[in-house]
Amino acid sequence: MIEAVRNAFKIPDLRLKIIFTLAIIGIYRLGAHVPVPGVDLGALKNLFSEGGGILGLLDLFSGGALSNFAVFALGIMPYITASIIMQLLTVVIPTLERWKQEGEIGQRKVTQTTRYMTLGLAVVEAAGYTLFFQAQLGTTFSVLDRYLIIVTLTAGTAMVMWLGELITQRGIGNGMSLIIFASIISAMPQGVLSTFQVVNPVIAVVFFSFFVLLLIAIVVMEGGQRRIPVQYAKRVVGRRVTSGGSTYIPLKLNSAGVIPIIFATSVLIVPITLSTYFPGTFFASMEQAFQAGAPVRMITQSALIVFFAYFYTAIVFNPIELADNIKKYGGFVPGVRPGKPTAVYLDRVLNRITLPGSIFLAFIAVLPDVIGANLGIPFLSSFGGASMLIMVGVGLETMKQLESQLMQRHYEGFLK
Repeated sequence: MIEAVRNAFKIPDLRLKIIFTLAIIGIYRLGAHVPVPGVDLGALKNLFSEGGGILGLLDLFSGGALSNFAVFALGIMPYITASIIMQLLTVVIPTLERWKQEGEIGQRKVTQTTRYMTLGLAVVEAAGYTLFFQAQLGTTFSVLDRYLIIVTLTAGTAMVMWLGELITQRGIGNGMSLIIFASIISAMPQGVLSTFQVVNPVIAVVFFSFFVLLLIAIVVMEGGQRRIPVQYAKRVVGRRVTSGGSTYIPLKLNSAGVIPIIFATSVLIVPITLSTYFPGTFFASMEQAFQAGAPVRMITQSALIVFFAYFYTAIVFNPIELADNIKKYGGFVPGVRPGKPTAVYLDRVLNRITLPGSIFLAFIAVLPDVIGANLGIPFLSSFGGASMLIMVGVGLETMKQLESQLMQRHYEGFLK
């Protein structure tokens, strides 16, 4: 691994990509500590010191920017929510479906629409947070202060979205995922310190052993796949005869990656957003029900993860198109007729392996919440399995991209 890192920095263009990515993440972390005008930070710290609930989860995914009421307090979550809405609308709106099939031009239209929707959601969330913190802190913002706060938070969201796109285009890895990754990692040192302060050494050792085992299980899960064999017959192309061969289609147990966790987290944010507009109502009571380790939160989060695992897998994997491509190039799955029967077979296999994969995701997501709440470990109850899944998934995906860059230049990668 050390040798692979050295090789990455030996290649000039790859070194620039890595430095560029780290610089953008540094700018993002700086914006997480620049507060918006007109806010009493001392009172805000006291509010967040109580911890727990969706508010603590929001602060985790913003990298502590929300507890500072910083320029980047909304983080990347408005963009994630807008992406969810766009993908849901693609299924029911023919125009969006047509854009999706138009290639790069259509993708630009979808991306631009997602950006506009992100800004709209950012304005709504910024106004909601302003009202929420005004009520919680017992203060009254002037009209000018409200305007400045909303504009600042919306502009911060736009900048975070831009920074993420810059990483994707010019850096290494997916920019949006890396921003979430950086936010989660930034909370780890304080969480570990808090754990050792409130938990006796024996429980702390047991906890960190469990944490390591959990990470190993997630890595194994991310690498699990079902390989569907494909046999290609000999073909005559002009005067040439192409030789047949065999290969396989790797179907991952978790084809959706960390997307179900991110999507489920975005949905769980809705109650606190609604409670800011309807204080003292049913929506406000829902925020209390979503405390770490609460049954309502665990059941809701598990159901959302399973749903989004199937939903996103259905979007990214088209068995009909894949079966047609296999048939077009003279291939077939042994024991299965080409064409529609192959599509049905692939769809059935994918549905079967997605079920245990999605259940594993849900189990890993809620298990640390249960243990952290029962043992009184603040780090585990706030960090959570969802955060670990995102951290491992993004880390592995970034490592694979970096390894592919090394292999293209005839260097050894991270994996032997």
